Amino acid sequence: MAEEKDVLMYKGFPLMRKDNLIYYGSMADSHIIMLQILETKTVKDVPIATKVSVELQLTDPNVRARERIVKKSEKDGFYTALDVGCVWLKRALAAK
Repeated sequence: MAEEKDVLMYKGFPLMRKDNLIYYGSMADSHIIMLQILETKTVKDVPIATKVSVELQLTDPNVRARERIVKKSEKDGFYTALDVGCVWLKRALAAK
């Protein structure tokens, strides 16, 4: 029997990670947030993100990749970027 994986949730939306890319939100919704870790530093043998790119994207597969980007920014630190992305995502989903 296949085992169901638990999904990490943050403020009611799922977080998925693949290497240095983190997707925040559901592909079933109209928008998602893509966080890309651009720079890291090591503190006590633990890598810490110091520069993160945040993008609010459309999930419509019929739209070209470059046209999916609604908003884009770079932030210092992962949690700052995630909080900005969370606000963008909630506003975009409330506006539909």
